[in-house]
Amino acid sequence: MKCIQSIKSTKNTEVGVIKRINDKEAESEVKSGYWKYIPKSEWKGSKKPVTSEVNPQITDSVTVPKKKKSKK
Repeated sequence: MKCIQSIKSTKNTEVGVIKRINDKEAESEVKSGYWKYIPKSEWKGSKKPVTSEVNPQITDSVTVPKKKKSKK
């Protein structure tokens, strides 16, 4: 598996799109001149969701009651 990033836009992709594909497909894409190889760490970084910081004062004051399990 290889990670590639588009360096030119086409009708199917925009510049900066990152894909993880098998070696043979990656080789042919890079040879076309529209893609380049990138490290796996960049691919992993692009998959992480953006999280916003939570105000710790608000989360400390909120308590959620636990639900009791019902016997069946």
